[in-house]
Amino acid sequence: MPIALALVLTLVSACAQDLGYLLQHAVAASVAPLSIRRPAASIRSLLGRRRWLVGMGVQIGGFALYVVALALAPLSLVQAAAAGGIGILAIMVSRVTKVPLTRRERIGAAVSVAGLALLGVSLFSSHAEGSGATDLWVAAWLGGSAAAAAGCLLLLRRAIGRAAARGIASGILFAAGDVATKVAVSGTAADFAYLACLVAFYGLGTVVLQAAFQHGGALTTAGLSTLLTNALPIVAGTVLFHEPVPHGVLGAARVAAFAAVVAGAVLLGMKKAEV
Repeated sequence: MPIALALVLTLVSACAQDLGYLLQHAVAASVAPLSIRRPAASIRSLLGRRRWLVGMGVQIGGFALYVVALALAPLSLVQAAAAGGIGILAIMVSRVTKVPLTRRERIGAAVSVAGLALLGVSLFSSHAEGSGATDLWVAAWLGGSAAAAAGCLLLLRRAIGRAAARGIASGILFAAGDVATKVAVSGTAADFAYLACLVAFYGLGTVVLQAAFQHGGALTTAGLSTLLTNALPIVAGTVLFHEPVPHGVLGAARVAAFAAVVAGAVLLGMKKAEV
């Protein structure tokens, strides 16, 4: 069943990308301050670290699985499954750092798992890709995402700290990359343009997230990034790509699943930001 296979691939992808985040965070937090104004020096400081390279390789492998999942299933379904990844991230952080999860984090992980279970129940209905999105609306979404990410970097760092602001900005950029990826694998006439967009958004998101790692913990940075990366494409799947929601009880289960995985991500991301 393509949908079931897609969701399995998504969960494996989420595990791989979260592990990659953890490996990268450990390195980025220990090197000299990264700066967009000195990109060559910043890149060299990371490329010279084997652990960071391994983390990036694992993350890229997870992304490849994610692309396959997007080719098999609607964007909103794939992202709802991926949203459980923040729960996996929380467990990984606890295991690696030997720091137990707080009560709120345990509740967040449980809510995320419950959302995944509800999502599985909703799969007993039929599935459809939706009517797709026009290039104009996709361009508007991508442009708005770029503006929102820039606004976070410029306006939020004093209010919530650099780590949280950069984590949010990277999540917005990654989410835009997910939207571009979905269009690119859907076989539209603008494939090459969207391939360029996905490379640009994922590249910028990676740079911003690495900088965030230097100012906050993994849950503050990658947690907030994952929250936006999951939540925004779920909205895009319904609003932009017109992906239908099942009727009746299974439809209610699908909506509850979307709400639960996002709520779980919010609970896990509500950690005091470090400046």
